[in-house]
Amino acid sequence: MFPLAIGLLPLATPGAAQAPDPACFPTAGGALEICRGGEAEGVFFAPRACESASNVQIVRTAGRTGRLQAIYQAEAPMGGRRGGETCPARRVVSPLDGGAVRSGAMPEQLATVMPPTEARLWELARVVRREPRSRRRGREQAPVIVEAAPEGIAARHPMVVAGRDWSGDDYSYVFLLTTVPGPSGNRHALMQARTADFERFDIRGRAEDGVAWVPFTPEGGKRRRSRRGGAAPAPSAVLDETGAPVVGHCPGEGFDRNDLVGSISVVDRVYHYFYTDVLPSDCDAPIARRRLGLYLRTSRDLTADRPWSSARLVAEPLPGQALVRVAKAKGMDRWAVAYSCNRPANTMDGPVADLCVQYTADLAIGSLAGLTWYSEPVAIMRSPAYLGLRSGGDGSGRYGRAQHFWMTDRYGNLDTPGSYPAKAGFITWLDRLAPGYDEPGPSSVFGRPVYWGTWSVRPAEAR
Repeated sequence: MFPLAIGLLPLATPGAAQAPDPACFPTAGGALEICRGGEAEGVFFAPRACESASNVQIVRTAGRTGRLQAIYQAEAPMGGRRGGETCPARRVVSPLDGGAVRSGAMPEQLATVMPPTEARLWELARVVRREPRSRRRGREQAPVIVEAAPEGIAARHPMVVAGRDWSGDDYSYVFLLTTVPGPSGNRHALMQARTADFERFDIRGRAEDGVAWVPFTPEGGKRRRSRRGGAAPAPSAVLDETGAPVVGHCPGEGFDRNDLVGSISVVDRVYHYFYTDVLPSDCDAPIARRRLGLYLRTSRDLTADRPWSSARLVAEPLPGQALVRVAKAKGMDRWAVAYSCNRPANTMDGPVADLCVQYTADLAIGSLAGLTWYSEPVAIMRSPAYLGLRSGGDGSGRYGRAQHFWMTDRYGNLDTPGSYPAKAGFITWLDRLAPGYDEPGPSSVFGRPVYWGTWSVRPAEAR
């Protein structure tokens, strides 16, 4: 049974809703324009106080009549709890909430509502008990010291794309981020999983003779034994063509880190992994002052020993809080870009968060560098290319537009539900300021709603 989330949360209270902005803005070098106002929006998911959802990608796994898959980052499952009988208070800073990938199938007609989902991949956590020995028998024993020791995989920021089905590869691949420790802190690292049905997943690891795919087995945090005896290969970061792991430039922490976060799009049978990362020159700067670059890696075979090319810097500098998604536009030989931004004008409460969308003139990578992403000063994140989203908010004119993603076909390129065939895109986002299913709790992630919206694009001469 599908959750009737739309009836649980208002789009926005009448007094707080902003009137649609009918203005249009040019894109694709003036060849196209996007107009604000009149677009469809709604509540996609209203999680309980112990649930979270972000980075919601909706994937059309087959042809136009196929079922859709929703796949996203969620809370890590709580051990020992069955059937969601209880909903304990949780916060995103909890060491046991390292993240999980959840997925579920939905029919085309219900593309605007989160389907029933299950956790598929998550970070396992084991409890290590240290019992200090007493020096004398009969002395009262010291209390047990409990430590949380993470192991397994952290499943954050999933990105889904089909394998080379033109060459007989029927798997879909999920690239996700984990953290790896270093001398100066944790960095994001790219990991890979594969699935044939979005229910059972294999994790990419390394064996003596190359790549090894190990079924994900969460039971007790134990790894399966390999056929040759001994433990199966542990999950490992994906390598680039130089043999180096794909790892972020700088250490960091927190829910809002966008290093290695991006999207994967297939064009002419080449995989394009666009992502942001901190500019190497800014690694020593305070986190609040770090700037990002938009990077590109390409691949012709995701199953290769070293699948990804070296990184290529596409555009810089971008604000440190920017999250960028890039994909081939629906029905056009252009790149479409959706990114975090603020509207040009402030309110009494400060900047108004929104999402911006732009198109390039063609599929040349250099055309992305030619976009004017933000107005000066870039750090303020203002842009005239905002969509004018209306849903959500805290009722006082403040909105959260975090961790956005969109609907794609199986190759990671833009698509829309059958109920919106004329739309150019279908986007999802987390509003960390909007009231949730329950009363606002201590977390700005758990229990906060996910919204959906559309946008339209037309030739500029069509006015």
